[in-house]
Amino acid sequence: MAFAFHCKWIVCYFYGMAEGHFFNSKPSPERIHWGTDMTRSPARSRSHHASQRAAAACRAVFAVAAFGVLSACEQNTFVPPPPPKVEVSLPVQRPITRYLEATGNTAPIKNVDLVARVQGFLQSINYKDGTFVKEGTTLFTIEPETYKLKLEQALAAQVGAQATLKQAETDYKRQLDLVQRQAVSQAMLDNSTATRDNAQASLQQAQVNTRIAEVNYGYTNVAAPFDGIVSAHLVSVGELVGVSSPTQLATIVQLDPIYVNFNVHEQDVLRIREEARRRGISVDELRQLPVEVGLQTDNGYPHKGKLDYISPTINQSTGTLAVRGILSNPDRVLLPGFFVRVRVPFDKQQDALLVPDVALGSDQAGRYVLVVNGDNVVEQRKVQTGPLEGELRVIETGLKPDDRVVTAGLLRAIPGQKVDPQLKSEAAAAPSK
Repeated sequence: MAFAFHCKWIVCYFYGMAEGHFFNSKPSPERIHWGTDMTRSPARSRSHHASQRAAAACRAVFAVAAFGVLSACEQNTFVPPPPPKVEVSLPVQRPITRYLEATGNTAPIKNVDLVARVQGFLQSINYKDGTFVKEGTTLFTIEPETYKLKLEQALAAQVGAQATLKQAETDYKRQLDLVQRQAVSQAMLDNSTATRDNAQASLQQAQVNTRIAEVNYGYTNVAAPFDGIVSAHLVSVGELVGVSSPTQLATIVQLDPIYVNFNVHEQDVLRIREEARRRGISVDELRQLPVEVGLQTDNGYPHKGKLDYISPTINQSTGTLAVRGILSNPDRVLLPGFFVRVRVPFDKQQDALLVPDVALGSDQAGRYVLVVNGDNVVEQRKVQTGPLEGELRVIETGLKPDDRVVTAGLLRAIPGQKVDPQLKSEAAAAPSK
């Protein structure tokens, strides 16, 4: 409307100029003769009429031109906007490793409660709570003097039993010699034999008592059974322990190596067993598969290990299979009870299709991508997605290698409408390694 207004203004402007040129021009004074009769000559009258006819013709010409200009200006035809520009790229094709992904928890490979196995008063605590100790380090001492005396008593009884046995053997040999010479009766030899056998039994009993005394004396020093970290002590110095049952003193935990326990769904178990059967992999070889573990704060899976145990049965209540991995943990980064992400590589695929994860949408029917067909019309394509590889998502089904996938300008890409696709190279679409 603004353009039409300017056209009208321009026409009126030039039309007014024409009117002023023909109708505002005045005759020159010398053409008018003022006489007594105030008459005009016939020649001048004819010139005046000719000027009026020229002005009328000019007005007609300007009117026709103005009508044509105004008609052209006021003709408002709709011109559709150009198709919106969107960025598209072809799916990236490259080899990928397929993983079995799960969540699990770390567990100590050894976790032992340190208890008092003898009765007595706790004499000393020989470690600091929460410290790392080596195998054999003495951690607690329980009243050793009493058990040391009992050991010495048992040793003395053993020495006496040895002396008695020695005397019984000497008497047995003497009686045997006299019987052979028929100097004494057979009954004397039998008594000597019984005495010798009793002395041998007494010596064995004394030796056993000595060994028991040694063991009980050793129990007075509670030592670390392996390398690990000892928890806070649960008893205090001077407290009577081991009265009626073993008293727990503390707990020691081994952190290197460490277990990772996780469960695998029954469908994944069937899929892996089928893949193993196809590739000719035995169960023992499956146990040697690597395991990758990541904490909640880790990027990726930096902790490496291998499978250690696969349960022989499926848990009927959960429909899962218990699996365990073992990992080296020299820096003790992994602590028992951590919630971890676990993945196990079990297959490799060549020429898998990947698209940027941001190009995927979802609705009630599942995941989809927007594809531009040969007529530059947007189509919604239902796809089945796989694992995430960096910033790219693996597409299992629903996509072809030559499909142009919308990766930017998704809000402007409406299914069923035309767009102006701007192709992005595959190299730019692939994440940097």
